[in-house]
Formats: sequence, C-alpha cells, structure tokens
Amino acid sequence: MRHPADPRTLLTPTMRGVLDRIARAGHPPLHALPPAQAKAAYEAGAGVLEIPPQALARVEDLRMPTRDGASVAARLFAPQSDAPLPVLLYFHGGGFTVGSIATHEPLCRQLAHLAACAVVSVDYRLAPEAKFPTAVNDAWDSLAWLREHAAALRLDGTRIAVGGDSAGGTLAAVTAIAARDAGWPIALQCLFYPGCAGHQDTATHATFAQGFLLEEPHITYFFSQVLRSPADRDDWRFAPLDGVDEHGHLRELEDVAPAWIGLAECDPLTDEGVMYADRLRHAGVAVDLEIYAGVVHGFINFGRAIPEARTAHQHAALALRNAFGAP
Repeated sequence: MRHPADPRTLLTPTMRGVLDRIARAGHPPLHALPPAQAKAAYEAGAGVLEIPPQALARVEDLRMPTRDGASVAARLFAPQSDAPLPVLLYFHGGGFTVGSIATHEPLCRQLAHLAACAVVSVDYRLAPEAKFPTAVNDAWDSLAWLREHAAALRLDGTRIAVGGDSAGGTLAAVTAIAARDAGWPIALQCLFYPGCAGHQDTATHATFAQGFLLEEPHITYFFSQVLRSPADRDDWRFAPLDGVDEHGHLRELEDVAPAWIGLAECDPLTDEGVMYADRLRHAGVAVDLEIYAGVVHGFINFGRAIPEARTAHQHAALALRNAFGAP
C-alpha cells in the first residue's frame, strides 16, 4: 500500500481534530509513565470519547479459575432472552499492560445489544506483573471455563465466538488456533486491529510511527513490559502471523474459525492485519476484512466522536449474528 508524503492527509477531518485535541491536552504519553501510572491514566481517559453505555437486561460479575491456582474476573453482558444466548468471549486491548473490563464496557455492551448475544469480557492478568504467556493462558482457561459453565449461565455453549481489539485481538486469534487444535468449535473470531507480528518491520509501522495515537515508543514500551526475552517475539502465541512453535514450525491455519477483521487505515498494525487475513484465506478460512479509512488504532472506543467507530460496531455485530445463525 502506497502512502502520501504527509500521511496525516489520510485522516478524516474529525479524526484529525480528535488527535489535535489530545495533543493540546498535554498529558504525558503512556510510555513515559511507570506501569501503575499508565494503567491509571488509561482508565481515567478511556470513556471520554465513548458512546453512552447501552442498558442491558443482564450484567453479572464472574470469577474464572486459572491453571496456576489464581482466578481472573469477568463480566457478562446480555440482552433479554427467553432462550440460551450465543456468546462472544471478549479480550480487551491495551498492549497486555493497560486496559480492563471497565475500559471496554461500553463496547461490550454495544456488541451485546447489536448482535443480540451475550458478551463475556475477561480481565486477564496484565504485565509487568504477569509476563508472557500468562495472558495467553488466561484466555484459554477462560474459554475452557465458559464451555463448562455456559448452560448454568443460560448461554449456548455450542455457539461461542472469540474476539478482542489490539492485544486482545492477538489473544482471540491465538485462542482460535488453540481451539482448532483441541477440536473445540468456534463460531467466529472477531478481531479489531489485532497485533499479529512480533517485529515492527512493515511499511505501516514506519509510516504511522509518530502522530497517530499508537506510536512506536508505545509498542516498544508494551513489549518491554510483557515479554520475558526477545525470543518471545517469535513465539506463535505472541505473533500468530509469523511466530513459530517449539519445533520452529510456522503454525498452519487450516480449519481455524472464520474471521471478521476490522482494521484502521492509519495504524502501525494495518499491514500485519492484512497479512494475517491473507494467510487465513490461503488456508481456506473464510475472512471478512474491513479497513476503515482515515482513522487510527483505538478508534472503536471513540464512538461519540468518530462515526466510523459506530459503523465498525454494526459490521462486527452483523458478522456475529451471521456466525451465530441469528435471524
């Protein structure tokens, strides 16, 4: 993909205005803060541009045990239904370091409403306290728990999708591959601008390295918090596009769940998202790829200001409804 000499000309006027207001606010960037302060700053700013939370019939807090004897929080969002609902298991973004159920609650509520499904949002453990592959293991353990307890929660355990944004998209993609390996059916992987590669060497990483919200120093900062060593960058559980297994083999993608992938045009992660979609298609996996013009990484959480966010919500919800066989 060729880009203009000044890539900011690609931005929509509304998106450019949001970025300018963020810059004028003068808050220190997350990568300049210690992790605990970065978490607090992200939480404080998360809802500023979000849509109002959608009212739902069911909102329930859950606890899911993990393989190491700990547990993680989760929250169930669901509209009114007399029948067991299909369910989206959702992993929030935040570079494996920031973010929570709370920061992504408006998005999860909206998806539950639009897709007429339940959404279970998982508070997987974050770096730097929880290094790779803890979040990956938490994601898998949450799927195992959900399959076992779906009926008790009045959910349809035969219709489970996985989804997430950014780092959460990575977790969803990896969980979908692992579910294929286990023979567990997944209705859809719903991925908003997922991280797919362990190295930042694509053209969009260079073009959008500065001035487009997710900057190169942020990526380096997040990676430095979560990874145990540089070797983790090449693990398929961190880089589903081109990472390898313990035998040095690229993971094959045949029979992985169908995918809906929504990317932002002005995002360092765009190229790797397109490349992952291509790998899935070459493996015979059905892929619906949308690239939203003129917006940046994180735009789906800006629904009050960015119309493309609300469009992406509608597209993702339609993909979920179709995957679940909803009317």
